[in-house]
Amino acid sequence: MSGTFRVLNSFLCARYSSGSRVLLQGNRALRSPGCRRWSSDTNTAAGAPRPLEGVRVLDLTRVLAGPFATMILGDLGAEVIKVERPGGGDDTRAWGPPFVASESVYFLSINRNKKSIAVDMKHARGAEIIQQLAAVSDVLVENFLPGKLPQMGLGYAELSRVNPQLVYCSISGYGQTGPQCQSPGYDSIASAVSGMMHITGPEDGEPVRPGVAMTDLATGLYAHGAIMAALLQRHKTGRGVHIDCNLLSSQVSCLSHIAANYLNAGKEAKRWGTAHESIVPYQGFRTKDGHLVVAAGNNKQFIRVCQVLDLQNLTEDPKYRTNQLRVQNRKQLLQTLSQRFLQETTADWLRRFQGSGVPVGPINSIQEVFSEPQDS
Repeated sequence: MSGTFRVLNSFLCARYSSGSRVLLQGNRALRSPGCRRWSSDTNTAAGAPRPLEGVRVLDLTRVLAGPFATMILGDLGAEVIKVERPGGGDDTRAWGPPFVASESVYFLSINRNKKSIAVDMKHARGAEIIQQLAAVSDVLVENFLPGKLPQMGLGYAELSRVNPQLVYCSISGYGQTGPQCQSPGYDSIASAVSGMMHITGPEDGEPVRPGVAMTDLATGLYAHGAIMAALLQRHKTGRGVHIDCNLLSSQVSCLSHIAANYLNAGKEAKRWGTAHESIVPYQGFRTKDGHLVVAAGNNKQFIRVCQVLDLQNLTEDPKYRTNQLRVQNRKQLLQTLSQRFLQETTADWLRRFQGSGVPVGPINSIQEVFSEPQDS
């Protein structure tokens, strides 16, 4: 047994006054009295239970989409047991700098409120440990290539016989079936294949990868929502389900009206930078010292924009009386607005727009984000 598995942060350790508790009855308990569980504060009223308290999640995922989903479940009160490979653990543990002590900040950002063990699942004893954990868990989340876990006796068909109430969520690049199901899933590739990169970037520039892994994060949110729905269904039926969640489908579904424009009107999408294809003005503008986003979603708001900018003459121009006309004549209108925004600082414009009813906001740096009173 030596070398088959190693305890990283024992799933038996948590922030309880008792120090630890046994999850596997009738089997040798794995204890690590010095373990830590990275956790976050919550806004739950003192003494009030969180929604998923009493729910145990077995997390076999790594990198981003799966860990993000299980972290949300942990934030909601679930007990999350993260299983990692012996040695290096989750790949993201090494993604840095920056690091906090020996831990990658990337890893910590998506793995709070979890306990961790290392198990060699390719070893028969390691697979047995996963089976035993699945037998006492409510949810299992995995992001292996389709077919890999069934080869180890850890697929939904096998584990649902051990635990018929198990909610089993598979996260992959392209789903459990189809011609690309065996292809590995990476955010950048799914973002490209799904059309997301095609619509992201400057109007006359190259496709751009979004600044954060939105495809992974969207997939994690879809997985979290599906798991919550499956737990509710289990409350009614007494049985678990197999959830098939994948990067490509998640990102394509997030194309929203862009996809609908093509499917219903045959309209191909293009890149618009910060602008909106169907609403004007609805974009970022350069100011004297930064950038400001203005979102005038209706005619009343457009009139208020013109009033704040002291450009009331634009409201009387027949070319701009409706949003459809403003879209048709966007180039000339935006040129006039852009020249005016350059004459004042971002802070000045924010003061001018205050109380106007027009949605506006600065394009903040990350430092500025966490200096905002609303975020403190």
